[in-house]
This record gives sequence, structure tokens and C-alpha cells, in this order.
Amino acid sequence: MSQNDLFSAMLGRGLSQLKIPKRKIFISYHHKIDQGWYDNFSKLFSEALDLFYDNSLERKIDGTDAEYLNRKIREEYIFGTSVTIVLFGPETYKRRWVDWEIHATLHHQHGLLGIVLPTCARDYAGNNLVPDRFYENYQSGYALWMHWTTDAALLKTKIEEAVKNSSQTSLIKNLAQKMKRSQS
Repeated sequence: MSQNDLFSAMLGRGLSQLKIPKRKIFISYHHKIDQGWYDNFSKLFSEALDLFYDNSLERKIDGTDAEYLNRKIREEYIFGTSVTIVLFGPETYKRRWVDWEIHATLHHQHGLLGIVLPTCARDYAGNNLVPDRFYENYQSGYALWMHWTTDAALLKTKIEEAVKNSSQTSLIKNLAQKMKRSQS
């Protein structure tokens, strides 16, 4: 039995019975700090579920004009996906690219799902620090979040909830000014 077959068997029969369509997913994360988490996440889910789409924007788009960069994100990276998943690590909430990707996701009225990594920064009260734009949409009921998981069925369920939420466009909060620069 191959490693992929073994992994698929470990995921269980429950996944095949969910009859959920495959989704094209954009993953947003802090590439310098959270690349290992993305790689692990991708290994866990992309081959078995064929869900993820990685464009690594920071390395692929050249230029300094913010409007040009935002248009490229909207038109070439977010367009055509169903959901954006944001991996929340220790500095994700400080990153302009993440803010811009969330903005573009909301512009296209796609689903938005945050995943709190074990390394996610916390404030003095123990609350997870996430990008302001994400948090505002979580509070409105548009965006969803969950903690890091290796449970593919749970992840697929959350993705489908995010897709369902995307029909509730009146909940979208996307008027805040986009970050001009990263804070770290």
C-alpha cells in the first residue's frame, strides 16, 4: 500500500460519504515565518483532497504600486477560488499582503476561513491576534475560524460553511483602508 493510499485510508470512509464538491482554495499566510505550517498543511490535505492553490504572492508579483499589486491579487490570484483560508501565526495580523488578500476575497464575495496555528500571537488577555479586517468579518458573522486540525472531514465541513456564508454578502465589512505597509 502506498503512503497516499495509507493516508487516504486513515482519513476514513466518512470523507467519501460527505459528497462535497472539490473547492479551489487560496491560502494566505506569512511566508517567511509560517512557511513550515503551510507546507505541513498542504502535505496533510492537498494530495488527499486536492483542495489547495498556492501562489506565494510576495515572491511572484513585482512592483511597489499598491493599486497595481491589489488589482493583480484580485484578478489573478483570488478570482476563481471559492474560499480563502488564512493561517494565523505569530505575525500574520501585521502583514499587508494578508490584509490585501482578505480584502480581495471580500471584494469577490468568497468564503473566508481562518485557522489559528498553535504559534498564533495572543494579547495580554489571551485572545488570538488576527488581522483587523478578518476579525471585523468574523464579528459580523461572515468569516469563520477554527483551530489547527489534522481532521480532513472537519476542515471540509468548515470550508463548506464558509462557502455557504459567502451568500450572506450584507455581512461583509470591507470599508477599512488597506494596510500600506507591514508592521513587522
